[in-house]
Amino acid sequence: MTFSADDFARALEEQHDYTFQVGSVVRGTVVNFDSEGAAVDIGGKSSALLPVQEVTLKRVSNLADVIDIGDERDFLIIRDQDADGQVLLSLRRLELKKLWEKLSVLQEESATLEVKVTGTNKGGVIVDVEGLRGFVPRSHLSQKVEDLETLVGSRLTVGFLEANSDTNKLVLSQRIAARTQVMTQLELGQLISGTVVNLKPFGAFIEFNGITGLLHINQISKNYVDSLSTILQLGQEIKAVVVDLDAARNRISLSTKVLEKYPGEMLKDFETVMAEAEARTQDVSRILAESEN
Repeated sequence: MTFSADDFARALEEQHDYTFQVGSVVRGTVVNFDSEGAAVDIGGKSSALLPVQEVTLKRVSNLADVIDIGDERDFLIIRDQDADGQVLLSLRRLELKKLWEKLSVLQEESATLEVKVTGTNKGGVIVDVEGLRGFVPRSHLSQKVEDLETLVGSRLTVGFLEANSDTNKLVLSQRIAARTQVMTQLELGQLISGTVVNLKPFGAFIEFNGITGLLHINQISKNYVDSLSTILQLGQEIKAVVVDLDAARNRISLSTKVLEKYPGEMLKDFETVMAEAEARTQDVSRILAESEN
C-alpha cells in the first residue's frame, strides 16, 4: 500500500481539524488588527480571528491597549473552522476560567477583596470583580443606605457568600469582610461599645464596628435573669467584654456579668456598671489572662 501526497495532505488536514476543535487551547501569534478584531496565526490554513469582545473580560475600545502585534499567547477555540478554514478564538474565556479558580481559592481561605460598585437593583448593588459581575445584597452592606445610587463608583471590601462558576453566580458580602477584619483585631478581655439590635429568649445581639456579638442571657449577670426585656431594649447602648472568640464559626461571645462588683449589680444598677466599665475592664483582662495561664 502506497501513501500518496494527497493522502498525506488529508492526514495533515485531519490532524488540524482535531487540533482546532472547540474547547482546545492553541498557541498563536497576533499578526494583524482590523475592525472585527485581531488576526492570529495558529498554524492553520488561514489566520484565526480573535473578536474584539473576546479579547478581555474588561471593556476595551482599542485592541492595542490589551495586545500587540507579534504577541504570542495561548488562545481558546470557541468556533469550529468555517468554509475558509478560519476559527474563532478567545482570550476572555481563558481569563474567566482563571478568575473563577482564583475566586474559589479566596473563598476557601475566607479571604476578602476590593470591588467597585457599578450599578444597583432593588436587592442591592452590582460590583465589578476584575471584569466579572458580582452582587452584594442590601442586607450584606455594612451600613444602612437609603439611596443605593450614592454608592455607585465607590469601592467596597467584601467577603464571599457564594462563588459558583457553574451557575456564573458571584454573591459577596461587605458585612462578612468587616467581621473578618474585626475578628482579627479583637482580643479576650477587650471592652466594646455597641447597640442592642435583637433580643432572643437566649440572649441579646449587640452590634459594634459593623458586626454583631452575642450577649448570652447567662452572661448578663451573676444572678438569674428571668427576662431580657426587663434589662435591655432594642436600640439601647451597652458596653460589654469579649469573653470568647470562635474564628472557625465566626462567633463573638460577650459578657457584662464580669463587670459586676457583686451578683445582681447589672439588674439593680445598670448605669453605674456602664459608667465604670472601662476601669473595671482592666481587672477583667487580668483575670482572663491569669485563667489562660
